[in-house]
Amino acid sequence: MEQESLKLETFKSMGLSIPVLKALEEMGFEEPSPIQVRTIPLILEGHDLIGQAQTGTGKTAAFGVPIVERLDHRSKKVQALVMAPTRELAIQVSEEITKIGRHAGVKVVPIYGGQSYDRQLKALEHGAQVVIGTPGRVMDHIRRGTLKLESVRMVVLDEADEMLDMGFIEDVEFILQNIPSERQTMLFSATVPEAIARLARKYLKNPEHISISPERLTVPKTEQVYYEVREHEKLDGLSRILDMESAERTIIFCRTKKRVDELAEGLQARGYSAEAIHGDLNQVQRNRVLKRFKDGVSEILVATDVAARGLDIENVTHVINYDLPQDTESYVHRIGRTGRAGRSGTAVTLVLPKEFRQFRQMERILRVRVQRRPLPTQEDVAEKQREALKNRLADEIERGVLPAYQDIVMELAESYDSVDIAAAALRLMLDKGRDQSAEGEFGETGAEPGMVRLFLNLGRMDRVSPADIVRGLAEGAHISGSVIGLIDIYDRFTFVEVPQDAAAKVLQNLGSIVIRGKSVNMEPARPR
Repeated sequence: MEQESLKLETFKSMGLSIPVLKALEEMGFEEPSPIQVRTIPLILEGHDLIGQAQTGTGKTAAFGVPIVERLDHRSKKVQALVMAPTRELAIQVSEEITKIGRHAGVKVVPIYGGQSYDRQLKALEHGAQVVIGTPGRVMDHIRRGTLKLESVRMVVLDEADEMLDMGFIEDVEFILQNIPSERQTMLFSATVPEAIARLARKYLKNPEHISISPERLTVPKTEQVYYEVREHEKLDGLSRILDMESAERTIIFCRTKKRVDELAEGLQARGYSAEAIHGDLNQVQRNRVLKRFKDGVSEILVATDVAARGLDIENVTHVINYDLPQDTESYVHRIGRTGRAGRSGTAVTLVLPKEFRQFRQMERILRVRVQRRPLPTQEDVAEKQREALKNRLADEIERGVLPAYQDIVMELAESYDSVDIAAAALRLMLDKGRDQSAEGEFGETGAEPGMVRLFLNLGRMDRVSPADIVRGLAEGAHISGSVIGLIDIYDRFTFVEVPQDAAAKVLQNLGSIVIRGKSVNMEPARPR
């Protein structure tokens, strides 16, 4: 019965405020993880708590959400203190609680060693309701009188066992002794050795003990790889990965519904057969999308975690984590979508630099080492396509060539070199009869005859106008603005058509092209 109740629990059913629910939705938290289900209601009720869980289970939101909910938003005094063993974790926790409290107007200040005291003093003087800090720096501020803790009502010790290993327990005890005893204390730790248990007995009052064991499950036949990317190059990188992987049936996961729609639109504009599925689709729309994906009409399904739950789809060759999931369990469930029924599959994860700590923790929990791959270049993709073409030709030869085609080649061979004949035939096949003066080295881009269609990674959200694009290309690539043709501006990207010689100049001068103060990435578009 308990398992059933866990499944039915949602953030909304916990009675959270509208500002917090809105923030969680924007962060991509569609539903609570097991530790969030178990701990948020208890913390909201005011219980002291020992949460035994590792990083990668969603524990930051498990205490961050109730902290934001229980603050007195009229007061600018420090009401919650979170202690973390390292500056990296302190920054990470600070960023997450800031996001949770963004619509509630919560002021969060991180304090840690390595950052100047002056900056921290100014931040504290301007008012901080939540302080996240390393024990040593928190203790320094207490002794200096620059951190006032008399109004603190909630204290969190995050990764307490790591604080023990790093020799911070005495500092932690000093800090706890300088906080009013009428407070709520929460301790989170992957393990609870005797020293931590002793600390809990001394400073926690009748604590609830919650233990979450993350799933130590991975899919044996699933190859797991990751690529390091920057946010602005995600879509470009994903396109090249899809081309290199020769993915036949792919599910791509994003954290929010808005993100799903944007990515599906971006992939469609680049010529991929992609469809979106998320909670805003009604059952009829959902069934239609799934049928097209199962029938192979669409090759890519872009989904949120909740929308993909319960999907029974065979022959999924690739799962791609476009956005890193919030916890390890979600990662396991995602990659389990491929490699089913004894077949092999590939799980690809795009990792931002700021997500590496979380990603490495997932690896430790799952006891796997995910293979890192360099992001493929346009040249890599072109080489892959040439190799695929050679294989197709070899297969065709093995099948046996029709005599009628052999006769044509024999006739041409009387006047031309056989290699030239084969190359010309390939060019005709690849260009599908289109005007070569328009395509040449760029291939089929979906442009008007005589033009090349280019993809540009800026759009409406960057406040780009056609005039900005014409000016940027004319000045940066040294081409005449009058030769620039059709310009299609979308939310996050733009298509622009230019003559072939102008396209060559644009791509040769990418480093010099600046539009609205931003350097840009451009490449030949895929066919419509």
